[in-house]
Amino acid sequence: GEYVAVMGPSGSGKSTLLNMLGLLDRPDSGEYLLDGQPTARLREEQRARLRREHVGFVFQSYHLVARLNARENIELPMLLAGVAPRERRIAVDNVLERLGLADRAGHLPSQLSGGQRQRVAIGRSIVMKPGLLLADEPTGNLDSQSGAEVTALLEELNRDGITLLVVTHDAALGRRAHRRLRMLDGAISGDEAAEPAH
Repeated sequence: GEYVAVMGPSGSGKSTLLNMLGLLDRPDSGEYLLDGQPTARLREEQRARLRREHVGFVFQSYHLVARLNARENIELPMLLAGVAPRERRIAVDNVLERLGLADRAGHLPSQLSGGQRQRVAIGRSIVMKPGLLLADEPTGNLDSQSGAEVTALLEELNRDGITLLVVTHDAALGRRAHRRLRMLDGAISGDEAAEPAH
């Protein structure tokens, strides 16, 4: 349930840390427990299952499928997981409504603003109800108003119980987190609790 910002200069290891937490990369040493389960010696299929069940990803560049509309992009993880059509429809409708995208459900990414594309990406990341949301520079490509809207949405999801870890170069966004990790040269150089901004 924490809200953590990971900050540091380019090349400090922020994205590598995110990739390890999301089970995309393996650490060279040590152990990582996800939801209490050791992950270091898991086979790739087991890692993929854990990732699907527990982790959502939000990227700076959205990573939406250009030929799929907003609804289909959000639905994609459920489709890949073999969720029944009726259950998918209900879940996606709820996510579209929550994100204020119900009227844009049939639009392709090219027909959406940057802020709307990022909300679709967030919808795709939360439709499977992950416990951990990893966001890599989620406001990096957005104007200030869209960035503020995306930040508010991520913080609302955190208040609902999702653990939120945000990699950011934006000091103002970093200050909003309840905890800040600072990275330098591939190591955590600081770990401080902070009073959240109001």
